Amino acid sequence: MLLGLRDLQVPLLAVLLLGGCATKGWRVVRTRSLASAMGPAGLFPWRLRRPIMIAMCVVEFGLGLALLATAGPALSGALATVIRASTALFFLIAVGILYEVRLHRPEAGCGCFGELSDTPVGVRAIARAGMLCIAVAGAIGAPPLRMPASSGQAAGLLGALAAELTLLAVVSPEIGSIMVRLGYSEPCELRRLPVLRTLASLRSSTQWRRYAGQLASFTPVDVWREGCWRFVVYPGLVAGRRVEVVYAVYLQARRPPIRVAVLEVASDGSLPPRPSSSSLESAAF
Repeated sequence: MLLGLRDLQVPLLAVLLLGGCATKGWRVVRTRSLASAMGPAGLFPWRLRRPIMIAMCVVEFGLGLALLATAGPALSGALATVIRASTALFFLIAVGILYEVRLHRPEAGCGCFGELSDTPVGVRAIARAGMLCIAVAGAIGAPPLRMPASSGQAAGLLGALAAELTLLAVVSPEIGSIMVRLGYSEPCELRRLPVLRTLASLRSSTQWRRYAGQLASFTPVDVWREGCWRFVVYPGLVAGRRVEVVYAVYLQARRPPIRVAVLEVASDGSLPPRPSSSSLESAAF
């Protein structure tokens, strides 16, 4: 039974790798920003974050496909051993990276499964990566997949697989996020949403594109939060006059309403009074 369960690790890990890559890709496509899928890449300097994020997705996708391709008899042998050893090394590196994220960026999520993995990295996420490393290491040298010899053997394998999936669910913080989304709506005043996520939503909106031509810089000069809204201020120029373009982004993960106002800066350089969200033009994209 244990030998049969070892054989099942290969397709299970392939599904997890491809699923993680797909959820991160979907998040990037939906927000139109790589910053939303930063995850552990935030440990590195800015110039390296984009290529590292792309490389992580490419490696996940490549290893997932390679595991599936070498699971059968056609490409078994030395090639399958190399692919499984590479996958084990990938998860071993992930254990070290997640530990560093927990130490140096305690507010950051692992980003393993897109927006479901925004929970700060904890012991469970590190333990899961370690379990997956052990699982794929145990599959090195396993024979090609084959059908169970009897219905009793098939039932035993399904039971063992269900137990393993249950254990993975216990150490997966994403399960808690899913349950919260299904059964509980957190008050927006208490909602925690990273600033990078707000900026990604803003830059993919029609309001951003409408006023982008008036911005003197794409780097905000001020960011603050009031209740359910996060305000982002950019310097701008309109007909040669200095202005401030103030965006108010509602704190929700998907399709947040956005309001905007253009405020003229006084000739003596003094700043205009900060507007409230109710005084800004309302628009949802």
